[in-house]
Amino acid sequence: MIARVALLLVCFLCQGVAQAHALPEFASLVEQQAPVVVNVSATRSDARSRVPALRAVPDWNGLPEWLRRLTPGSGDSPPQSQNEQQDDDDGPAQGSGFVVSTDGYVLTNAHVVEDASEILVRLFDRREYLARLVGMDKRTDIALLKLDVRGLRQAHLGSPANLRVGDWVLAIGSPFGFDSTVTAGIVSAKGRWLPDESIVPFIQTDVAINPGNSGGPLFNLKGEVVGINSQIYSQTGGFMGLSFSIPIDVAMDVAEQLRVRGHVRRGRIGVQVQELTFDMAESLQLRAAEGAMISMVEPNGPASRAGLHAGDVILRVSGKQVVNSNDLPGVVGSLQPGSRVVVNYWRAGKALQASLLVDEFPEERAKAVKAPAPIPRGANPLGLVVQEPSREQKHDSGLDRAAAIKEVAGVAARSELRPGDLISGLIVGGKLQEVASAEQLNRAVGTLTKGTAVTLLVHRGNTQSFVAIRIPAVGGIRN
Repeated sequence: MIARVALLLVCFLCQGVAQAHALPEFASLVEQQAPVVVNVSATRSDARSRVPALRAVPDWNGLPEWLRRLTPGSGDSPPQSQNEQQDDDDGPAQGSGFVVSTDGYVLTNAHVVEDASEILVRLFDRREYLARLVGMDKRTDIALLKLDVRGLRQAHLGSPANLRVGDWVLAIGSPFGFDSTVTAGIVSAKGRWLPDESIVPFIQTDVAINPGNSGGPLFNLKGEVVGINSQIYSQTGGFMGLSFSIPIDVAMDVAEQLRVRGHVRRGRIGVQVQELTFDMAESLQLRAAEGAMISMVEPNGPASRAGLHAGDVILRVSGKQVVNSNDLPGVVGSLQPGSRVVVNYWRAGKALQASLLVDEFPEERAKAVKAPAPIPRGANPLGLVVQEPSREQKHDSGLDRAAAIKEVAGVAARSELRPGDLISGLIVGGKLQEVASAEQLNRAVGTLTKGTAVTLLVHRGNTQSFVAIRIPAVGGIRN
């Protein structure tokens, strides 16, 4: 009896070891793929950098949950307790992204960079570059950025079609500004269609995604990017187990159009559709409740000219099967405007087909990045307007000699510097120099060449710290 119990115990332990060995090994994947992930910082006047927020969209069928975008500083701030203090300083909205070409193209979410006056991308090795917005597409929430740099390591792209529900996936991003944060989970569903996002068949996962993860990559276990993390479904504004990613094939199709023409062209056929229920299918003598039922046809639109009517059920478009009403916008949107396609549909118990000329869906062109606010008069090359410290500032800080910050603009606006800070030291070329006055600081900074990195010794209240800033190089690129 004892021998039998011991044998069972050994078998149980062996089974546990086997199961443990079957778990995915994420560490090597992270080491290999983390260098392709970047932090995206978008400066705009209505953003709050220190109070993470999520952009809300309409409730689902009146439910109390909110589907929210994932960018700190991009929308309304969450409710605050009495112990929290609202930071009124304008600052950059933080998001994520990843490199898709060695010559500096980066993918992120459109809502991360929308209405930005300046877009700063920080690479894995901490280099920072001002990015040019090539274009963005709000309907898919995709934006393409370009950095003036070559030789970058680019992401390997996978196929979302090969993903199975239950597969392990991993996300890398900058939630709440914490760079290179890794979370993992499984694919919860595929082809998930969301309200007001009908053109994207989202990948649903239970990977922990939070504000700042927007635009970051979703990897499979081969280290291939299969999606772009975009949204969560939450009652609290934070992660609750429902995350949604844009399939990478959808994103890359949009990115290529943005690269070529700066905007996306989509087809339309001029119909409104609704879900086909089992009872509707039975009344129409369909064998299965598959297809998109037309509820309205646009007068003199492509479908109307081809003879389609309300009550028809679209089964295939240009050879692509339409399983339900949610499939149709994606299928039609991928059609080339001006092309002629065949639509297979069901009417009065018969399978019919029609040829129609695809129209173009009106798209909002991406706005150019807004010009940053002008540098105030009297600012030094760092964008700082400095003056002599007041008697009160000297007393509070215990410093007799320093430069007091009056205004912050330019490259300094991307740092943590604020009006009222005192600068007592300057590091250039490896040496710490004393800053005795505002005039001395301006003179020292003014003699430096473009592209030079400067480290300032900054005092605020009872604390002091070093802040590094780089004088803009030619073209505004920071190396």
